[in-house]
Amino acid sequence: MILGKKHYWLLQLFGWGCFFLWHIFGAWSVDRLNIPEERLIIIQRAAGFALLGLVMTHFLRIAILKMGVFNKKISVQIALILLLMLLTSFLTGIIELIVYKRLGLIIKAEKMIFNKSLLLMILNNALAWVIFFTPWSAIYFVYHYIIAAQKEQIDTLKLKSHIKELELKTIKTHINPHFIFNALNGIRAMVDENPQRARTAITELSNILRSSINIDKSETVPLTDELNIIKDYLALEQMRFEDRLVIEYEIDEKTTGQPVPPMMLQMLVENAIKHGISEEVNGGVVKLISEMDDHILVLTVENTGKLKEQQQGGGFGIKSILERLKLMYGDNADFEILQSSPNKVTARLKLPLIL
Repeated sequence: MILGKKHYWLLQLFGWGCFFLWHIFGAWSVDRLNIPEERLIIIQRAAGFALLGLVMTHFLRIAILKMGVFNKKISVQIALILLLMLLTSFLTGIIELIVYKRLGLIIKAEKMIFNKSLLLMILNNALAWVIFFTPWSAIYFVYHYIIAAQKEQIDTLKLKSHIKELELKTIKTHINPHFIFNALNGIRAMVDENPQRARTAITELSNILRSSINIDKSETVPLTDELNIIKDYLALEQMRFEDRLVIEYEIDEKTTGQPVPPMMLQMLVENAIKHGISEEVNGGVVKLISEMDDHILVLTVENTGKLKEQQQGGGFGIKSILERLKLMYGDNADFEILQSSPNKVTARLKLPLIL
């Protein structure tokens, strides 16, 4: 919950209300309230003191904000707040003296000082206000930074949410149009010679498109759901590559229920097909591996081929993966892509394991 104007006024009223009660209690504890001629004056003075303190500290706050004190260096902030606090104390001392004199709220002890020196009376009042305004200024200084910290935290969360929303929308629109074109062409070719396979292919394509539409409904999906989409994707690609594409799975059953970011692994598989298998005359192998390593879920995609520059961070897919991992896991996740052997590229995701 962020502190705002409502909380500021509640704190102001509570603080100066406590001061009023403390003032009355102090007068009562030294029998000042038992002096009939001073009893009403003391109560009125306590109320006036609290009201004047409330009004003047609010004007002090306005001055601090109008001058943009909190936009300056910390040393300048402290110096300006001290200067404004002293000026406010002096001004409040003068206002207090004028009001009390006009309303006849000056008690006997003060009349003696007032008759001797008006300046001494003003300085005496100003010093009293300095004693009260100093802790108020310190509290407000801390109060401001609490608000600023909370606002910054909320703004950061909103920004992350906005970035994530844009990222997911971008991913949704990034389904490779060439893949859809090739899949539809493959389905059309099968309609007559293998109607059953054509119907299955339409279902597989439908599953992939549905998955892309629903990607922003949850941050993660079970690994088994992600693998089902990948199997549909690879089945459609196999229509195009036929014997040139060999698919292998090495899936640890203990990992299938683990949550993973939707379509992240699928993007790595698409990357393996696009930059690996399609570039090889004789095709090659795409292998998916999932395993647990201590408290880390390790997802690996291996493919036949050579690592290209756009696969090392320059392409949309890799950039998207890195940004999403940073947003979702901070420094607790890792991604690497490397030429693991002369003719094999390995992409590896490491995600925190949910026990």
